[in-house]
This record gives sequence, C-alpha cells and structure tokens, in this order.
Amino acid sequence: MNIATALKSDRVCKALTGLRIREFQALADSFQRNFLDAKAKQRPNRKRKIGGGRRGTIPQIEEKLFTALIYLKCYPTYDLLGFLIGLDRTRAWRWIQRLFPVLQTTLGHELVLPKRQIHSVEEFLTHFPEVKDVFIDGTDRRIQKPKNIRRRNKLYSGKRKTVTRKNVVIVDENRRVLVLSKTKSGRRHDKKVADNVLRLDLLPPEVAAWLDTGFAGVQKYHANVQLPKKRSRGHPLSHEEKENNRIISSFRVIAEHALAGIKRLRSTTDVYRNRIPNFDDRLMLLSAGIWNYHLKVAAYPTA
Repeated sequence: MNIATALKSDRVCKALTGLRIREFQALADSFQRNFLDAKAKQRPNRKRKIGGGRRGTIPQIEEKLFTALIYLKCYPTYDLLGFLIGLDRTRAWRWIQRLFPVLQTTLGHELVLPKRQIHSVEEFLTHFPEVKDVFIDGTDRRIQKPKNIRRRNKLYSGKRKTVTRKNVVIVDENRRVLVLSKTKSGRRHDKKVADNVLRLDLLPPEVAAWLDTGFAGVQKYHANVQLPKKRSRGHPLSHEEKENNRIISSFRVIAEHALAGIKRLRSTTDVYRNRIPNFDDRLMLLSAGIWNYHLKVAAYPTA
C-alpha cells in the first residue's frame, strides 16, 4: 500500500485517518515501539531477531498504523479494505484484530484514552485535578436490526425509533473526553447508564456538572449541578427561566462538540455491521482516544 501521497497533504491525511500529517507521524513512533513489544510477547521464545524473514504485505510501520486508522475513519467493508492493502477480506480482518490492541496500548501510553469508570472522589481528583466543570451527555449509534425479536426489543430506542447502542461521556471544558461508559443497549436511559457506570455521585463537590433535562434527579446526590428547567402542563416557563436555560445550553454544547469530534470517524456513526461481540465498544474507545490525541497535539505541538 502506497501512502506517500496521503502523507503529502494534511487534507488528504485527515480525510483518510482523522489525523494531520504531524499528528500521524508522532503517533507512528510510539506505535512502532508497542507493535514490536506485542510481537515479542506473542513469541517470547523466538530465536530470530524481530524483523527477520520475508517482508509481509504491510511491511512498514506507518502502513500498519495507516491501515488501522483508515478503518476507524472510513469504516470500509473488509472486501474494500483488503483491496486497498492488497489482501483478501479474511486477512484484512485478521490484520485489524491484530492492530487495534496495539493502537489501544499506544493511545494508553500517550495518556489520551478516556477512563471507563470512576470508583471514588479521590480517583477523579488524581486523574483530573485541574477540572472544575464537566459536561455530560449521551450518544447513540444505529446497528443492524437483529432477526431475533427479543434481542431487537432489548436494543430498541424509543427516542431514536430504531435499534441502537449507547454511550455516555463526561467531557471537560477543553472538549477532552474524560470518561466513556461501556457501550450499552439503546433501550437504557442516559441517566441509568450514568448512575450504574459513571457514578455521578462520586464527582467532587466543587466540580460543577452541566447536564440536559434527561439527567433530572442527579441533583439529589450532587448539589453542584447546572440543569435546565422543564416546563410542565399548566406551568409554562417564565422569561427568566427561558433565558437561564439558554445560558446553560450555550455552555453544555461543549459536550456536543466533543461527541462531534469523536464522530468524525465513520466507524462510530455508520450503521454498525460487525459480528464480534462488543467490538463497537472498542471502536468508540479508540475513536475517543484519537480525538483526545488530536486535542493534545494541538495544545502541545511538541507532544
């Protein structure tokens, strides 16, 4: 696979991988170290030096990283991916299963992967000591409709009127994804996912939580909450309440911007079609890590 042309244009590189050339090259250095470590652990008793033997179809480390990122960004079928890298669809699938764990390890070493759960106030303060405001929201992605009626009903989202899988995110004021919930059934309510997985009651008291009306009730166990007020039958909102809701929404849109950054990668927006259980959760985690890495390099160009 010839990627030289893609690495000459920021526009093309970003369209194919989600990263600019400088970001891609910086990530490739770390990816190479982790790929060699993974290869050494795969065969700890090997006698020949790593890299010996015949050259594979994807010989260069940049090409391996490019293959993983193009799958995340463009979400091609394995037939198309195999055509791009010169392999049949089965070997293309095997390469993705081999490269994604290395990419996840690389993003973890870069400290850009979001946490999956918060277990205590002390843990939140340890990982995010500078955070004073968090913005919480949920997002759905469509999946192929199961033939089994019971499974279809379990995944049916009344809000989206289709079968979906759901994540809830906690974002800081810089649009960085701090915490990403496990991917759950679209039938679950955002607040239930937040209560059972993210444990919003473990947020430090001094950290303000900006939420939408779907999280009503959080204020019972976290007092520092900014929540729009809902109108009720016979009790319309006053002018002051409407203005306050607009102010809250203008701040809370940061969560929407972070989700939009994750969803630049088509693997999190197109209809999910993989058959591997919970593979969509890995796609969401890696996409959030790529978004955080983009923000990190933009904030610290030498990173």
